[in-house]
Amino acid sequence: MNHFVDAKTSWQYILDAMPDGVLVVDESGSVCAVNDALCAIAGYRADELVGASMNVLVPAEKQSKHADLVAEFLRRGAARRNAEHLDITLVRRDGQHLSVDVALSTIEWEGERFALAAVRDLSRMRQLMAERDDSALKFQLAFETAMSPMTFTDSEDRIVAANPAFCELLGRSIEELVGRDSRHFTYPADVGVTEGSHQLVRDHEVSRDRYVKRYLHRDGRVIVVEVSRSATYDNDGNLLYSVISERDVTEERLLTAQLAHQALHDPLTGLANRTLIEDRLGQARAKVARQGGYGAVLMLDLDDFKVVNDTHGHVIGDQLLIGVAHRLSEVARTADTLSRFGGDEFLYLVEGVHQAEQIEHVAERLLDSLREPFVVLGIEIEQRASVGVALWDATTPADAPLIEQADLALYEAKRLGRGRFAVFSPILHQHSMGRFEQLQVLRQALSSGQILMHYQPIVNATGSRVVGFEALMRWSHPTRGWVEPTEFLALAETSDLIGELGAFALAEATRTAASWTDADAPYVTVNLSARQFYDDDLVGMVNSALGASGLLASRLVLEVAERVALHDPNRSAAIIAALAELGVGVAIDQFGSGLSSLAYLMNLHLQFVKIDQSFVRPTHSIGYNEALVGFIVALGEQHGVSVVAEGVETLDQFDRLRSAGCTLSQGFYFSRAVSADDAASMLHEPQWLAQPSISYPEASTAPQASTTPAS
Repeated sequence: MNHFVDAKTSWQYILDAMPDGVLVVDESGSVCAVNDALCAIAGYRADELVGASMNVLVPAEKQSKHADLVAEFLRRGAARRNAEHLDITLVRRDGQHLSVDVALSTIEWEGERFALAAVRDLSRMRQLMAERDDSALKFQLAFETAMSPMTFTDSEDRIVAANPAFCELLGRSIEELVGRDSRHFTYPADVGVTEGSHQLVRDHEVSRDRYVKRYLHRDGRVIVVEVSRSATYDNDGNLLYSVISERDVTEERLLTAQLAHQALHDPLTGLANRTLIEDRLGQARAKVARQGGYGAVLMLDLDDFKVVNDTHGHVIGDQLLIGVAHRLSEVARTADTLSRFGGDEFLYLVEGVHQAEQIEHVAERLLDSLREPFVVLGIEIEQRASVGVALWDATTPADAPLIEQADLALYEAKRLGRGRFAVFSPILHQHSMGRFEQLQVLRQALSSGQILMHYQPIVNATGSRVVGFEALMRWSHPTRGWVEPTEFLALAETSDLIGELGAFALAEATRTAASWTDADAPYVTVNLSARQFYDDDLVGMVNSALGASGLLASRLVLEVAERVALHDPNRSAAIIAALAELGVGVAIDQFGSGLSSLAYLMNLHLQFVKIDQSFVRPTHSIGYNEALVGFIVALGEQHGVSVVAEGVETLDQFDRLRSAGCTLSQGFYFSRAVSADDAASMLHEPQWLAQPSISYPEASTAPQASTTPAS
């Protein structure tokens, strides 16, 4: 031992440099030397161990066994050339027991034999192994119980493990999946997506990848998944395996598609909406610019659709729009786009046309699809439309406002008589600008007092007394003089200005009539447009006018054209009944223009009917005409309805009407429409054959009675 101790300083440095703890013990079991690592493991200082028995490091119950083990080891040491590893327990200075690995070797020094024990603390290693085993168990549990479908694939992308969630995703068993690559159950068009991802990770272009693909479920369903792939490589960079996690996004993608569809399609009809059609139009214009040919925008507007809503309500109106959309879709070309542009307007985009004439055929086909009546919730509705067409080719300026041009052409189609189409031309733009300016002038005329109400008398059978006046609108222009009513009223009917003019006519006529205070003061008739007649606030507006003027309700008669009343007979009857409750009478103008409707119209509880001028100035047999007038008069008497003949221009006409039993007449034979003051004078001194008080530009085209509220 002394020899070893004397040599300690020579090679202690070697012991301290060793990473494991080193303990040198002589044949008696005494500690001869230790290194720093051993002191750290045992918790002792070197001077506390050197010279002490090795038993201080051994549990009491194992001290004898360990002493015998060391002695036997030293005895046989010369015959042993390799270290002997023992897994034993070491007692630290603080009493803690550690599991350590001891590698025993023998060394001889100057004839003495020593045991050299290399001690390695196994507690940390075992802790790490336990943690690793625990982690592996946790991963296994996570893999097996994860809600996300997961797989492990080898270097050839074959499945080596799949969790239950993945099996459930595809409706297949684990045996059907392991050992196969995913192309066997991938949607055919997406096989290349998976192969491409595997190629990327195998070639080290990426170590992680994310993509979307589709699977085929066992039951045939297509499943959309979002795939996350992570690759693991060996030390040489070879792909070992891929960990693949997947997320079922089928419903999410379906919802996204639905939201995208809703964002670009009309919710009522399912057609493309304004956003989508404008995008398609931009693409179509670019295509024509590249490839030539023609394109066109067709704007289709339903004629008088507002009357449908006002008459039958918006439920019927909406169902009618759906029906129209269906009809148009049936005749639409597959290359074209049909959209609901807003309200009752549809926009049709034509593409891939090589002759401009083809576009006219498309417009005709769209209009023809609406010829047959619609039956909506048991109600038969005739619904026509007008179409405006704007064409373009490769020479058309890129900033040409095609939709606005189609809108102008649509207005022209309606002006020409509706139920037809018109093609845009530059002159339409000029007309549009003129129309806009004219509307502004007319609106200014109304606000500045240029619009006046004149009154045409209605006389009794002898022509000796005025029983009523029809209120007719006139425009006294400061430079043009008297403007034809047909000119400005037709203009007003294309805008909301017709409503303002109608309200003015009602207010002014009732105020004037209220000033006629004689005992036999006549009634006044005021014309209503279709828009006014079917306005939900008509009764309230009439009641307000009566209240403001002080006119008795019994002296007000509202005129509506026969075609308007017959548009919705049931609603017409309800409106007339509501007006009757106020005490206001209703007259049907142009009565008899549809003979089949006479009996029905008589049942509407009217106060007056004004027979159409064709009966007053007939083009056919006078005897036949007088018989028809007599029939209408008799029908009126049967229902308590007074019959008025309008448009009487000669004494002969007046005499024939009296012979047929017609007791009320109106026309130029008696007087043109006159001012309110002249009308008041006429009540006292009627002069039927006097010259008219108004001088129009041409006598042959002098204004006559009209059926509009501003007439």
